[in-house]
Amino acid sequence: MHERAGTPARPEDLIDVDALLAAYTEIVPDPANPAQRVVFGTSGHRGSALAASFNEAHIAAISAAIAEYRAEQGIDGPLFIGADTHALSAPAQRTAIEVLLAAGVRVIAAAGDGDAAFVPTPALSHAILRHNRGRDADDAGRADGIVVTPSHNPPSDGGFKYNPPHGGPADSDATGWIAARANELLEAGADIARADAGAVAAVERYDFVNAYVDTLGEAIDLDAIRAAKVPLAVHPLGGASVAYWAAIRDRLGIELTVLGPGVDQQWGFMHLDWDGKIRMDPSSAHVMSTVDEHRGPFAIIAGNDADADRHGIVTSDGLMNPNHYLAVAIDYLLGHRPGWSAEAGIGKTLVSSGIIDRVVAAQGRDLLEVPVGFKWFVPGLADGSVVFGGEESAGASFLCFDGSAWSTDKDGILLALLAAEIQAVTGQSPSERYRELTAQFGEPAYARVDAAASPEQKARLGALSPDDVTDTELAGDRITAILTEAPGNGASIGGLKVQTEHAWFAARPSGTEDVMKIYAESFRGAEHLAEVQAAAQALVGRVLSD
Repeated sequence: MHERAGTPARPEDLIDVDALLAAYTEIVPDPANPAQRVVFGTSGHRGSALAASFNEAHIAAISAAIAEYRAEQGIDGPLFIGADTHALSAPAQRTAIEVLLAAGVRVIAAAGDGDAAFVPTPALSHAILRHNRGRDADDAGRADGIVVTPSHNPPSDGGFKYNPPHGGPADSDATGWIAARANELLEAGADIARADAGAVAAVERYDFVNAYVDTLGEAIDLDAIRAAKVPLAVHPLGGASVAYWAAIRDRLGIELTVLGPGVDQQWGFMHLDWDGKIRMDPSSAHVMSTVDEHRGPFAIIAGNDADADRHGIVTSDGLMNPNHYLAVAIDYLLGHRPGWSAEAGIGKTLVSSGIIDRVVAAQGRDLLEVPVGFKWFVPGLADGSVVFGGEESAGASFLCFDGSAWSTDKDGILLALLAAEIQAVTGQSPSERYRELTAQFGEPAYARVDAAASPEQKARLGALSPDDVTDTELAGDRITAILTEAPGNGASIGGLKVQTEHAWFAARPSGTEDVMKIYAESFRGAEHLAEVQAAAQALVGRVLSD
């Protein structure tokens, strides 16, 4: 923990935007250096121009690869493109548009200037789904999209995500192909064709703001929120949702206060995260200290990250743990969406809280437990077999009232409005309802810690099988399940999960650091959680040393 975690940023914490933008064009990555190659993680390719990991050459190569990929997949419809408020996002979006236009792709970018030019991830997913509604899976006119964003990452970072026609994050087959082809282009020093300034200026435009805001009533009970006059505030944390929240306030008649100074590419108004960095993570209590001065008059304050795919919910009790809010959201929605199929399930990542399992079971629903990554919820949200998908890192989405897909990517705006709906309809804040759930199902203690792990140990952890674990007890309880595949879809979890009646832990290797992430939870309290964490590290240590 950094000594200044949760305190306001100082001038020395701020990035030099001009230097960052210059590095984007001036620094040429070396594809022989693994740190400077194109690598798609769970949320696309990310890096910094200053570190030669997110530069013009990367974006040109990725865009050219996407043009080839969509052609191979028989996709000839429009490609929607949007960018968040990070400094690197605008130049990367321009590079992408130049390359895609030159490749003959019909590109559609955001209409409007100023804040309306920024596009949240859920608004782009929503646009893809609306265009593709009623189209068959082999229809050449299907749309896909690109979001230029590193999500909640620090101001010096850039990010680039591809969303296929299903509207959600691309799966590993797609991203693997795109990354491999992009690296081939980098290695060859390919001269990638680019459209001229006139063609870029004439690119087709789409009103993402109005298309999204005008249809929110399909998924949220706006009448209830209006009637209850819930004192609601939202802090976009300087991200792409600034214009969206203003439109929701001005056009939907909701009693809403939009906090913050708007867009600032240095994010000088933020409070520092746990490690002393500026980071737009609304699920972090340190980051959300930014809204503390506003808490008095509002029943709920919500926050979003830079591309608005994450949510943070603050009530009079403080910032809710994302797991707690997911449990409340699922419990509420299953009781207030009669148009949803009774046969449809609830999706959660395997490192999300066990209280979700108990809430879902009490509602008589099936639970779809999947590996980390929102991409695993996409098929179910798209066909209606999953009505809600959520992950422990404050990302979730759910269906429209009629059971059709709203978005197949995480939607922090939707989840923030849901908190207001819950307050309006039940008269309780989400945190008050969570206390009732713990009285019914037990109160879990949950934590994540990082433990040192060599590259060899990380590789071994990712390749484990249940037979590698010979222990029969964990922190005094009999082990009931040892998992290396997610029970919801049989996909590899890239690590290990061990369960007992009262607790569980999961260990996964980090993709960027020499550490393994150990998630743990106990329904026997904080002391037992500490025992579970210690037992987990010992168990994993033994398995990796065998």
